[in-house]
Amino acid sequence: MTDLGGTSDVVAFAGDWQGPVVATSVHAGHGLRPEIADAMVLDEDTRLREEDPFTDRIAAVVPDRAITSRSRFEADLNRPRREAVYRRPEDCWGLDVWRGGTLSRELFEGSLATYDAFYDALAPRLDALAERGPFVLLDVHSYNHRRSGADADPAPAEDNPEVNVGTASIDRQTFGPLVERFVTDIRAGGTGCGPVDARENVSFEGRALAWFVHDRYPGVGCVLALEFKKVWMDEWTAEVDEERLSCVRAALAATLPGLHEELEKLR
Repeated sequence: MTDLGGTSDVVAFAGDWQGPVVATSVHAGHGLRPEIADAMVLDEDTRLREEDPFTDRIAAVVPDRAITSRSRFEADLNRPRREAVYRRPEDCWGLDVWRGGTLSRELFEGSLATYDAFYDALAPRLDALAERGPFVLLDVHSYNHRRSGADADPAPAEDNPEVNVGTASIDRQTFGPLVERFVTDIRAGGTGCGPVDARENVSFEGRALAWFVHDRYPGVGCVLALEFKKVWMDEWTAEVDEERLSCVRAALAATLPGLHEELEKLR
């Protein structure tokens, strides 16, 4: 039975968080607080397509993880606080989200409270990890590659790897060998599933969660920001290919022994 400790209506924590590898899937949530739902005109299918559904299932290969249920359209936990709440279409891919065109100040402040609640709950957990030594946070996301339409050709593979590993803000002097080991291991894929096209910083370099950890725990915390291309689901219908999702999970799980080995070398 998974232990869910520190449960709130914003974030819950699975596992005992003894480290040194933890995971998040901060865009997996679809929930909205009632007043935000009432103010929203964006249709649910479009909202779901821009979220990262099922990334919590990928992250679940890591026993110690943060579980979030709120939609990024309430508060985007992977943007800097000043950009975390989408108020106008230009904040979120040109989408018309709010009745009247903009989000009210009152609802904006409430969404900032959601953002703050997440980081206020996460920080003590990470503080305790950092006290015990170097740690890795796997920041699990997904991305669309069929934006031209459900029946259109997918975006070119040369610019859209199966896994984009965001490492731009990592301390490479300390964690360089760990990053190289991770990329090598995830490229090998899970048993029986074949190799994975994994590359660093092609389209995504890691954002606010990575910055938060790297600024707060220099030389101690390492965030690997993982963007899994939605080849394991139909991004237009949200239908999951369970076999391919199992291979994605297996590929990530196969990196965990190597991460533990590399972290042990840093202790």
